[in-house]
Amino acid sequence: MWAYDTEDWSVLPPELNRRFNPAFNMASIKQAFNEAVERVRMPAPTRLRDVIRQIRAARTAHEERTVVNKECAYIRSTFREEDSVWRCRNIAKLLYIHMLGYPAHFGQLECLKLIASPRFTDKRIGYLGAMLLLDERQDVHLLITNCLKNDLNSSTQFVIGLALCTLGAIASPGMARDLAAEVERLMKSPNAYIRKKAALCAFRIIKRVPELMEMFLPATRSLLTEKNHGVLITGVTLITEMCENSVDTLNHFKKIVPNLVRILKNLILAGYSPEHDVSGVSDPFLQVKILRLLRILGKNDIESSEAMNDILAQVATNTETSKNVGNTILYETVLSIMDIKSESGLRVLAINILGRFLLNNDKNIRYVALNTLLKTVFIDTSAVQRHRSTILECLKDPDVSIRRRAMELSFSLINTSNIRNMIKELLLFLEKADPEFKAQCSSNIVMSAERYSPTKRWHLETLFKVLVAAGNYVRDDVVACTIQLISETQAQQSYAVYALWQALENDTFDKQPLTQVATWCIGEYGDLLLYGTPPDDIDKRPINLTEDDVIDVYQKLLWSTQNTIVTKQYTLLSLTKLSTRFQQGNEKIRQIIDTFGSNLNIELQQRGTEFSQLFRKYDNLRSALLERMPPMETAKPQANGIIGMINGDQDNNIEDDKQPQIESQPQQQQLPNTNALLDLLGTTDLNTSTTSTIINNNSNIINTSNSNDLLDLLGGLDLGITNDNNNTGQIQTPQLFQSTGNNQLDGLLNTNIIKNESINNMTVLDKSGLKITFRLEKPAETPNTLEVNMLAVNLNDITLTDFLFQAAVPRIFQLQVLPPSSNIILPSGQVTQVLKVSNLSNISALRMRLRISYNGDSGPVLEQTEVNNFPNIDSQ
Repeated sequence: MWAYDTEDWSVLPPELNRRFNPAFNMASIKQAFNEAVERVRMPAPTRLRDVIRQIRAARTAHEERTVVNKECAYIRSTFREEDSVWRCRNIAKLLYIHMLGYPAHFGQLECLKLIASPRFTDKRIGYLGAMLLLDERQDVHLLITNCLKNDLNSSTQFVIGLALCTLGAIASPGMARDLAAEVERLMKSPNAYIRKKAALCAFRIIKRVPELMEMFLPATRSLLTEKNHGVLITGVTLITEMCENSVDTLNHFKKIVPNLVRILKNLILAGYSPEHDVSGVSDPFLQVKILRLLRILGKNDIESSEAMNDILAQVATNTETSKNVGNTILYETVLSIMDIKSESGLRVLAINILGRFLLNNDKNIRYVALNTLLKTVFIDTSAVQRHRSTILECLKDPDVSIRRRAMELSFSLINTSNIRNMIKELLLFLEKADPEFKAQCSSNIVMSAERYSPTKRWHLETLFKVLVAAGNYVRDDVVACTIQLISETQAQQSYAVYALWQALENDTFDKQPLTQVATWCIGEYGDLLLYGTPPDDIDKRPINLTEDDVIDVYQKLLWSTQNTIVTKQYTLLSLTKLSTRFQQGNEKIRQIIDTFGSNLNIELQQRGTEFSQLFRKYDNLRSALLERMPPMETAKPQANGIIGMINGDQDNNIEDDKQPQIESQPQQQQLPNTNALLDLLGTTDLNTSTTSTIINNNSNIINTSNSNDLLDLLGGLDLGITNDNNNTGQIQTPQLFQSTGNNQLDGLLNTNIIKNESINNMTVLDKSGLKITFRLEKPAETPNTLEVNMLAVNLNDITLTDFLFQAAVPRIFQLQVLPPSSNIILPSGQVTQVLKVSNLSNISALRMRLRISYNGDSGPVLEQTEVNNFPNIDSQ
């Protein structure tokens, strides 16, 4: 008898060193003898472990390269031997060298030789080398197809598994088409190990060649009847990939929802199974895969959603939350509940789970909860509002990512009922926030206050606090919005000028935007500061304030080296205006302005020279030129952060219930040659004027006039009120700047026919997943006005941000564009906006040029179109 534990008892290699082997015939004996002779003739190469030790022992990069180059030279020399018995060991060392980043391409053919070897140990290293060293760009890649096909028909399951793994890793489209039939056959194998490997290989093949999906459909559905969890999880993964790539396949597999529900229920109710138990949860990996597939199958499908509502509720209530495994399953459950057509009670349960996540000590779980709430807040705002205090606490979290998500989510929760408390907390956050947060946070606070402010006074106080807290990180749009609010709110101008004067007396070099707003306000309403009656509720009234005191502060600002050029421009203009607001002190103001006539900065020098002339040559015009400005048009801040759509409120215009408002009447301003349409088209370099009527988001109407009319400029329209019936249902689609004649914008538009959905509903744009429709109405009280309700629907799977809808009409009409419900469109979400066209004497003459811009997954997108087929509503 031979002892198994005897060392070096035979010259046979270890894989043949067995007491009994059925395949031990004369051929194998001869091969073993030849290899033994080869071992004696050629010394054994360095083992892999020794090479690793030598490389790790190198102290410098040069020493490491020396060891690697020496070993690579030896491996090359051994590759020249046709029948080297050490090929497997050398390829293993070469793969380690490849993982260190050194070239190893010279071992590709040797990998093929190992794959063709009948020994499993050689095949294992050969296939591993093929997966690491080969790709479809190499010519050697084509030579492996036949070896794969032979091994896929092997009688040994482990050889088949190696071939399937390699095929899934390096399959080119051509190789996938050649071997797809073999993979489909193996998916029906009685061996569970082979079925699992074949299903994973089919998954990779479908990712590379989606048109082969139909071949695997019959075999895939049978995988769901498996008892083996390994096969079952690969089958679910394969079905998920198919459903994500094909709508027809998705509809085909919706019939398996009851089967998935039954499998998931068995996993929840199953007792302890040591084979599948992970931290007390039965096979959490399979549960997560099934939940993800249910989410895909139930999206926008009421029947499938109803079938899975009960099981989702069971998973949400029965899963243990003390371990991270249970939290993973709950997270997938929440995503599934929010994506399908679930019941309202189930959605509340899902959001409550996310609320519990916010209380978790693990910051990763808190971040996931905030990120998910940010996506679901528009689905059920009231349920998320219950966790408002917890979300605000996350603003104090030391982790910067959590603070950012908490800030974005906080802005999404603001509405008319909580505006005061929310803004108070956000202002505290703004004061202590990192500089990277201040710009976005300040703009979002301004936008929220613009939408939901309860009173004008509170609105102004909030803007002033933002200017103080954010300092120099405030964006220019916040400055413009603050100035506009002061301009249009006459009842609060006295308060504003006193409050800003108090801020200006302090050192404001780190608050340049505040200085700009303060100097503008004092320049406009400086007479209220000195000669007006201070408001009763002002905190600190100025005592014995004189004109010289104000001028001294201005002089300090102008001569300060820490103030920016823009701030000095504001201050210089404001000081010039004060010469008409003050009763004395004009001489001192003139002297200060004269000093800027020789300033090194060209902008300040020009302003100083021009303003000096107002005190000399054109002194008679100074009072008229520097009189108070009329109320400004509404300036909306452009924030990059996330602002809630309507956050549960429908009324965005809140009346001031405490302070009387003096609303300015709509004014018509004649602005010749303003190129309004070219601004709409995003171009300003054409020497062509427009006569379009373009209205901003407030009620002020701007009429432009010129000898050239708008419709001539458009190159395809005419002011002559002629209606061609053959053009009904046509929407113009632009091709920018194609010139075919003397008209600079001729050929700008091409015509594509889009049929109206109904008489009063018309689709004006359906492109790149964005669909915009018009619903037309004529109010009974104003029959000469057409009300256009714009609905923009996002059919994509990504969120569209910075959505902007603009319109222009011929000059015979007047257009009023009301603010949109949001500038963000979530996946499957929508945004509404109302347009009112007045002076509607003849609807057949109405044409409307549209410009739509937004940011998508690939960057900014700009679409332009034209509507010239408005139906006659009166005739319906």
